[in-house]
Amino acid sequence: MAKSPPRPILTATAIGAAAQFLFTLDIARPSILVFDEVHYVRAARILLTLDAPTNIEHPLLGKMLIALGILLFGDNQYGWRIPSAVAATIVVLGVFWILWVLFHRVRPALVGALLAMLNFTVFIQARIGMLDGFMAAFLVLAILALLRSAYAPPDRVWRHWIVGSVLLGLAVGVKWAAAPYVAWAGMAFLFVRWRDARNGGAHWRGMRAIPALATLGAVSVLVYLLTFAPAFFYANDPLTLGRLLPYQWTMYQQQTQILPPHPYQSAWWTWPLMIRPIWYLYEAVDGAQRGILLLGNPAILWGGLAAVGYCTWAGWRRDAMKLAGVAGVWLASLLIWAIIPKSLGFFYYYYPSTIFLCLALAAAFDDLRATRPHWDEAFLVLSAGLFLLFYPILSAAALSGPQAFHRWMWFPTWP
Repeated sequence: MAKSPPRPILTATAIGAAAQFLFTLDIARPSILVFDEVHYVRAARILLTLDAPTNIEHPLLGKMLIALGILLFGDNQYGWRIPSAVAATIVVLGVFWILWVLFHRVRPALVGALLAMLNFTVFIQARIGMLDGFMAAFLVLAILALLRSAYAPPDRVWRHWIVGSVLLGLAVGVKWAAAPYVAWAGMAFLFVRWRDARNGGAHWRGMRAIPALATLGAVSVLVYLLTFAPAFFYANDPLTLGRLLPYQWTMYQQQTQILPPHPYQSAWWTWPLMIRPIWYLYEAVDGAQRGILLLGNPAILWGGLAAVGYCTWAGWRRDAMKLAGVAGVWLASLLIWAIIPKSLGFFYYYYPSTIFLCLALAAAFDDLRATRPHWDEAFLVLSAGLFLLFYPILSAAALSGPQAFHRWMWFPTWP
């Protein structure tokens, strides 16, 4: 077997440092709680006291991470948001290493990581105390670990598989929306093994299918249940072993309850087209009019759809499994929302999918490099230009007045 090239540790370190700097710059702005921070920061504060259950529709881990930020940096903007900034940096680095494992070339890995940095969704979720950023970080790391398992020598394949299973359990411990990824991982494993049997491939060498699937399920479920450990120490209404499983049904009822209409609600099939973004903030605060619009970078979100189409076509036409795989991850992440019984949908549910578009773009540009050698560079310049254009309403910068938002409203459905 050909020896792999040395891992680009210095490049990854530089991109991680740049991402952390970008995400942390002016993270204390605004000084007030923003959007769903009002729910999760409050829940984190109560969790620190171990007083009683709160925000019971979601598991505990994401709120525990916000609570850790408050312990480390204080009950202020830094404490609320720095854990999210770290999670977003992990997403950027995870994208880098996923592409490196797939292609063993620095260029596509760097392109994908830079696109993740320049994607508005990653930037905004890096600067708000919400759960979705933590879930995405664990999901990206889980995909990386499972991929490393697929290509690892037999003496290390189980190590990476178990790490991936643990990370999937942690992702579900943040939000239940990660649970379908456990099923997707199992189905992808079976598909690749079936394909290997037909074509002579060699993934997950030395690993038998039934033990692998049993480990994936058992480890992810056990880790998920362990994330409820703090609830056993509540001063009021503590959890018990006998109530742990029935409590999951209570959470399910909370998750699936019929909610009244919301002005920002949107259907899952509209998210790839970015029809209904969300104002996380638009008001006078800290001495100026400020706004935070949850929007995707138009080049990445719309161009990413073309990349998914190309990877799907190339994967089928040339039997290129890696290209088909990055397209399949995005498709699977969107299909989740066609299945989950939620009465209301919101654009921020699409956040993990916007990360996977960066994988598809980097893979497509890498595949086209022989005939279109500079497309990736031009696309990065376009993405960076759009990031700078929209930066004032991504970063809560001071605006000229209450009507300033019109400058960035390209379509009537953009609020």
